[in-house]
Amino acid sequence: MTAPRTLLKAWQLKPRKNMGQNFLTDPRVAGAIVSAAALSAEDTVAEIGAGLGALTIPAAGVARRVIAIEKDIRLAELLKTELAVCRFENVDILSRDVLTCDFTSMAPPRGLKVLGNLPYNISSQVVIRLIDQRRSIRTAVLMFQKELARRLAAAPGSKSYGRLSVLLQYCATIETVCLVPASAFYPRPKVDSMVIRIDFRKPPAGLRTDEKVLRRIVRAAFGRRRKTLRNSLAGGLGELDSEKAGRLLTEAGIDPRRRAETLSVAEFVALTNRFREDFGKRASGHCRQ
Repeated sequence: MTAPRTLLKAWQLKPRKNMGQNFLTDPRVAGAIVSAAALSAEDTVAEIGAGLGALTIPAAGVARRVIAIEKDIRLAELLKTELAVCRFENVDILSRDVLTCDFTSMAPPRGLKVLGNLPYNISSQVVIRLIDQRRSIRTAVLMFQKELARRLAAAPGSKSYGRLSVLLQYCATIETVCLVPASAFYPRPKVDSMVIRIDFRKPPAGLRTDEKVLRRIVRAAFGRRRKTLRNSLAGGLGELDSEKAGRLLTEAGIDPRRRAETLSVAEFVALTNRFREDFGKRASGHCRQ
C-alpha cells in the first residue's frame, strides 16, 4: 500500500476538505474491515468512497467483483492506474455521488456486501440510503466518526440513542469491529473513528410495521427530545393534539410523560401500530422521508 501522501504528491493532488477526504494510512485497519465482511470468491462488493484504494485492493484480492464508487474524478483516475499496476481486472470504478447510486441495480441475486470509509459529512444520509435499499444488501462494514457509530449502536436510555438508532436497529443487527485513531488517516481528522458491521434482516413477525409511519413517529418523537412524548408527538404530527397524543401513548402501553430516548424499538413499533389503527391510510400518506 503506497502512502497516501506520496500518491497524492506524485499526482499533484491535495485532499478536498469539502468532500471529507481523509485517507486511511494503516493497512491493518483495511485488513480488519475486509476480514469483518467475511468476503468470499462469490461476493460482489460495493465500496463507498474508494479514494486511493486502501480497501479496494484488498477486497479485490478476495471478492468476485468490486464496484468502487468514487465521486472525485481525479481520484477515480488515480485509482484506475493503481489497479492496473496491481493487475486487478475485477474492479469497476463508478465515478458518481453515492447518494444517487442504485444499489439494487448493482446487486447479484445473493445480494451485495458494502464496504466504506465514509465521509463524515454524508454518513447519516448514507445510512438512510442503505436502509432504503437493504433488500439488495446483505452486510455493510463501514467506518464512521466514532460519535455517529456509537449513536447507531446505542441502547435506549442513553444520550446517544436517537432517530438513526431506532431506524437502523429496526431492520439490522450492529456489531462493533474496531476503534480507529485519528492518526490512522492523512490528513489527520480532529476525531477518532469506529468501524461497525451491519447485518440487515427482516424484523421478527411481531415487530413488523408500516415503515413510512414508523419514520414519522420517530422523527416527531426525537424532534423535541427534551419534551415529553405527549408534547413531542402533538407538536410533530398534524393528526394529534396533546390530548389525543396522551391517549394514543397510554393505549400503546407507554407513559405519556416519558421521553423519546427511553423507548425501545419494540415500543416505537407498538406506538406506530396503534397510530395506524386510529388514522389508517392518512397516516402513511403524509409520510415525510
